[in-house]
Amino acid sequence: MSETSIPSADWWPRMSDEAANAEARRIINDIYRPAPPSAPIPTSYRDTTEPPSVGDAQPVWQNDRRIVPAWAAGTAVASIGIGAGTTGVGCGVWLVLKGFASMSVTGVVCMGVLLSGIAFAALSIGAAFSRAKRSVSKAVYTGPVTKNTHVTTHTRGTFARSHTHLHN
Repeated sequence: MSETSIPSADWWPRMSDEAANAEARRIINDIYRPAPPSAPIPTSYRDTTEPPSVGDAQPVWQNDRRIVPAWAAGTAVASIGIGAGTTGVGCGVWLVLKGFASMSVTGVVCMGVLLSGIAFAALSIGAAFSRAKRSVSKAVYTGPVTKNTHVTTHTRGTFARSHTHLHN
């Protein structure tokens, strides 16, 4: 018999139907027989030994099992965050532009009024905050204030440019 040929039916042992059924039943029963109960696999461990009451505990070696450097993991997390944020912004822009494309002239005017109203409200709130910050005085003077200024002016050069210096 060559290596590539399939064995003939004469190669297999012949069984009676009763013997074949009994063997099939035995194989099925072996497969579906319940396994003996094994010990439960622990999912956590609590060390119950008491730490020393005085002094430091002995150091315990902890293997470093990281598979990538910390900088690479940080870069990967930042890349995922930036990609997700960019995808969200891109989807938002696409939706807005698709909405603008399907609008009528009246809708575009109404949207322009809405956006300009939002911009006007933001500018007015910002102006109110800046004026409120400007009106607060943080310096309190209780004594007399004198301001001495001395101005010197120099006129030099071919085109007679004046340079004024203020000295306090």
